[in-house]
Formats: sequence, C-alpha cells, structure tokens
Amino acid sequence: MSAVQAAFPPGVEQCLDGLSIHVCSVGNREYWLAQTGMGLEKARRCATQLVGSQSFDLMVSTGFTCALVDADIGAVLVGLEVVQRTGLCIEPLQPLAIPGNERNLALMFIEAMVPSEHIGRFVSTDRVVGSAREKREFAQSTEAIGLDMESSALAVEAQRAQVPFLIIRSVSDLLDEDLPLDFNLFLRPTGWLKGIGTVLAAPSCSGGLVGFSGRVQPPRKP
Repeated sequence: MSAVQAAFPPGVEQCLDGLSIHVCSVGNREYWLAQTGMGLEKARRCATQLVGSQSFDLMVSTGFTCALVDADIGAVLVGLEVVQRTGLCIEPLQPLAIPGNERNLALMFIEAMVPSEHIGRFVSTDRVVGSAREKREFAQSTEAIGLDMESSALAVEAQRAQVPFLIIRSVSDLLDEDLPLDFNLFLRPTGWLKGIGTVLAAPSCSGGLVGFSGRVQPPRKP
C-alpha cells in the first residue's frame, strides 16, 4: 500500500463503514486507494463496500503476484482477464474480463512499457501456492501468467457493478522457486504459533524469510 501511495500526490484518509480509504486527486480525476487484506473473502467484502457507495470508471487490482511465466522479481504483470481456482476446480469456466474506456486508455500506456508476454490472464486461488511443482501445474492448467489471492473476487464485484477492471501487479516470487515456508499456516486463526514454531525450528526457513522479505518492502523515497 505504501508503494502504491508513493506514486500519487498527498491525499486524505477517509473511513467508509470501517474501511480506510486514501483519496487523492490528479488533475480532474479522483483516486480511491483501499487495502483489501489477503484472500478472496476480504477482497470481495472490500469491493462490495466500494462499488456500493460510489460509481467508478475503473477498478485496478494491485499488489504482489506469483509469476507463472518467466519474469524477474519486481517485474510488472498485467491481467486482462482472470479465472478462479479453489481446490481442484477452475471457475468460472469463462474468464472474467470487464472492458471500458478508462481500461482501454490505461492499456495504451501499459502496452508501451510492459512486454507483451507479461500481459494476459491471471488466476486467483484461496491459498498460498508455494511449491515450484504446484506453480507449474497452475500455469499449465489455467494458461495464466500470474497468480494471486484477490483479483477474481474483485473482478466479480466489478462485473456486477459494470465497472471496467484491470490487474497490475509486481512479481514477488518466481515460477521455478519454492517459498521458504508454508505461509498458509499464518492464514488460520491458530496458525501463527505453528508458523513461528516452524521458523524457529528450521534455520533455513529464517534465512529464506529474510531474503523473501527484502523483495516485498516498499521502495524508499529519495
């Protein structure tokens, strides 16, 4: 969130039914930045609150993504459509893609900066996919270039509200690498103790986490 806010001029903080919104203006355009939290359900609730209270010309899902194609850490991947996969099912069968004028305008700039092989389909799931083997399986079964845990839920709400939708995310982990820890432990109510215990019991996890955390820190302002 800090990295995204750094790209905009200073704004003001507002509260929408308990949801914190950072609102800023550029020329005659107003931008609302909201942090959904991790996972499909949190993203859905956040999007429902936003599109239920205000009309928007474009919704953008941003944050981090697992690369399902060859890419470097920090590379930008852009999603024009998204499918959802939970368990062994890929749903919906038809990828969600919500077009619109603001989306087309954004794509004009994106296509001039992002390689064509980094623009395509995303897949969203309900858990952290950490092994290289499973990442490759996701890539093959969905033909997606990036994987996250929020975009499909945001796209569903955008479609219901008829708001154009786009995904712009930065690569945090690569297709052929294993994450240093099963981060799904931390998604469960009682998982924090197990997660911390795993880190303390395995020095290799600690070293891997230090390296991984360095990738996802927001850039320092000059």
